[in-house]
Amino acid sequence: MKAHFVKALENLQNMLGAVAAGVEHSVHDAVGAVESNSIESALKVIRDDHAIDDAEIRVEEECLKILALYQPVASDLRQVITILKVNNELERAGDLAVNIAERVEDIARYREEEIEKLDFRDMVSKACGMLNKALDSLAYHDEKLAAEVIAGDEAVDKIHRENYCRVRESMLKYPMQAQYYLNGLTVSRCLERIADIATNIAEDVIYLESGRIVRHRHEGEKNGQ
Repeated sequence: MKAHFVKALENLQNMLGAVAAGVEHSVHDAVGAVESNSIESALKVIRDDHAIDDAEIRVEEECLKILALYQPVASDLRQVITILKVNNELERAGDLAVNIAERVEDIARYREEEIEKLDFRDMVSKACGMLNKALDSLAYHDEKLAAEVIAGDEAVDKIHRENYCRVRESMLKYPMQAQYYLNGLTVSRCLERIADIATNIAEDVIYLESGRIVRHRHEGEKNGQ
């Protein structure tokens, strides 16, 4: 029974790894499309989203099957529950990548010399780096790396707040380009939420490795600022 459970769990982890790889690729392609104004790349992200959705459903079904067949307890149960939660977080990240990609067609209409464009490079680097680290912390059972992800969330939040202020000022200064800035704010918000998802995954890793629930403590600190 235990051997069958271990094999089923390994298969589940491999399935989750495939979902994670697909989501990371989608996020990178979406932000790359924004930076290069590539409508073709953006459309590919949108088209490929159904594959991520299908893979997410398969992982969820496998989690439920394992819970029903093996009725795991203690650390084994935590592992299956963590995979189920991370799987859901990854699907949300994939949806955010699509949301970013859907802004590209409008953003691409504005030429560099006609408008003061928003620079997402630092935010992209931080948010995508957090997601990559969070997934590494899950793969390598690295609680220290997970803690680093959580510590980095405020930096992305700060950039998003700065983007909001800049968008507000730019819309007053350039009202005819308001649509560009609204789309830019959506991209910023999606990147901020991707960083939040990375943080959630990191918190799940800490729960998996130590049984400690740190999510509400972190949210309380964030809301108290």
